[in-house]
Amino acid sequence: MTATTQALATLSDVDDAVRRAVQARRAVDPMPDDPFRGLYLTADMVAGILDAESVVADAPSAEALAALAANFGLTPLDVRFLLVALAPEIDPRFERLYGYLNDDVTRRRATICLALALSGLPAAGPARFRLAPGAPLVSGGLVEVLDGDGPALSRPLRMPDRVVAHLLGDDALDPALTASCHVRTGTADVAAARLGDAVTAGARLLYLRGPAGDASRRALSVLAAAGRPGLVVDAARFGDAPHVAALVREARLRGAGLVFGPVDALGTSRAAVLRDLVARTLDLPCLLFGDGHWDPLWGDRTPVSLTVDVTDAAPDWAAALTAAAGTPELAVGLEQYRLGPEQIRRAAFVATHRALLAGRPVAAADVRAGALAQNAAGLARLARRVVPEVGWADLVLPDRVRARLLELAVRARHRDQVLGRWRMRPGGGRGRGVTALFAGESGTGKTMACEVVAAELGLDLYVVDLSTVVDKYVGETEKNLERLFAEAVDVRGVLLFDEADAIFGKRSAVKDAHDRYANLESAFLLQRMESFDGIAVLTTNLRANLDDAFTRRLDVIADFPLPDADLRRALWDRCLGAELPRAPDIDLAFCAAKFELAGGSIRACAVTAAYLAAAEDRPVTMADLVAAVRQEYVKLGRLVLDSEFAPFH
Repeated sequence: MTATTQALATLSDVDDAVRRAVQARRAVDPMPDDPFRGLYLTADMVAGILDAESVVADAPSAEALAALAANFGLTPLDVRFLLVALAPEIDPRFERLYGYLNDDVTRRRATICLALALSGLPAAGPARFRLAPGAPLVSGGLVEVLDGDGPALSRPLRMPDRVVAHLLGDDALDPALTASCHVRTGTADVAAARLGDAVTAGARLLYLRGPAGDASRRALSVLAAAGRPGLVVDAARFGDAPHVAALVREARLRGAGLVFGPVDALGTSRAAVLRDLVARTLDLPCLLFGDGHWDPLWGDRTPVSLTVDVTDAAPDWAAALTAAAGTPELAVGLEQYRLGPEQIRRAAFVATHRALLAGRPVAAADVRAGALAQNAAGLARLARRVVPEVGWADLVLPDRVRARLLELAVRARHRDQVLGRWRMRPGGGRGRGVTALFAGESGTGKTMACEVVAAELGLDLYVVDLSTVVDKYVGETEKNLERLFAEAVDVRGVLLFDEADAIFGKRSAVKDAHDRYANLESAFLLQRMESFDGIAVLTTNLRANLDDAFTRRLDVIADFPLPDADLRRALWDRCLGAELPRAPDIDLAFCAAKFELAGGSIRACAVTAAYLAAAEDRPVTMADLVAAVRQEYVKLGRLVLDSEFAPFH
């Protein structure tokens, strides 16, 4: 049977069901031919409705009502009003009965007056104020009082769909919140136990200051220690102030605590969101987080501010990878990806789908690619992104330089443990960043070494575009640099300042206004580098051009020398590669001994020789290499002596 035939058969079934329902209704209808059906109700009709079978025997459950009353602070009378408003939402009989009692068949919801009457209370008594705007039922968003311009007693009551769904056992998130909110359960640990006890005892407003991933993870751990799930809210995606009421209602419905941030993402234009949130969470655990210090203007209450130490992301990675692919063992070695719980979940999703597209199990490379996919795009406007494609085997350097590169990788990989958990970071607002200087002549492999380190760490390389940073107007360069450093914190990558002496140069004596502002720029960079939390590498051809104050703040300094004869031979062999056909007369030992070139120049010669061979569709010969070297000498402005090229001149 085709899909179309199945659909027609289904519609036929619906038609038959409608016919049977009409026949059943006419069999018990006292006036089946009444032309004014639906416009009025007689006493007999009401009696028939009352005699009909009810569908609300066990909905909602007593447990659900008790939990709702506890989370929202409801009295028994509030629960009574709540059930009066709920009845027509789950049993259509009550629509007609409420219309009869309201003496208007078009008013099918309970009014305030009817709710009081059904509770045996007088209309003029104090009970009516349990449905006032500030009462728990209304302020908590459980019941809406409609028709605000009409008389108070005649205003109808409506229960929002989200509350109805919750009472009937459906706990899907409110559609207005799905784009920015997620329900997460953290892992309680020893460090969070004390704060969890404080939340249990009544602490309701905390501000956690630190990186978003660590802060949100710590907040979930605190709530887990207090026996609560967390409703995690991405402040950057959250809506405007009207959504705050729905957010707080959602947290109360679930008995969850709120984890909201980073508050810095709201900006001054949306500060009303934060003020409203603080005002509405008097009895609800609300853990806010951000990078900066708390501004008292953000709310009428001032939270307790706590600085967040580095938290262990391994449980989040293991849980996410287990749920996505059943591979918790791949959670090892992911410390450098400083992601929040929700970002980790999205990274695991990307890793799983990469493996599905490739038709193989999830691998560590897929997890790293998923983590890098969470990078913000803002840094791409100020730096050029390079995906590393080289490794240690492609790097030809002396052992002492390799040792410095390995030291840089070790510092970057374990900085959270040493500077965070072991508290080896000095004071003064210094960050957890790792900075290095690669100094050496052009072509000695500094940029490639940065790419190799990035590949070792499983990160991307971002090469700073000086044209987008340096500005002729006073103060604009500092603003661009601040944006660059701010974006780099949220990016899992290695930041490369190529030709760094252009902006990290020495300060000089002030002779005119230009010197003064140049020194201000250097002073700003000195301060900003100390508070930087990322990984940055500076390269320069002339180390002496850098200010000594920059040098003191560097963690690793590697000097790249010109290669000796043995290294030059290895470079020639590496640059010619395994795919390029070579003629038998190739003499790499001669090239290494005679031509004192840096690695970059050797690569340029190898490429030029390959073009010469490709033009004649033959293998590369020694004559091609010598011709390429002569061109490189001319390009470098070096003296070309025939004796140096003998016997191949």
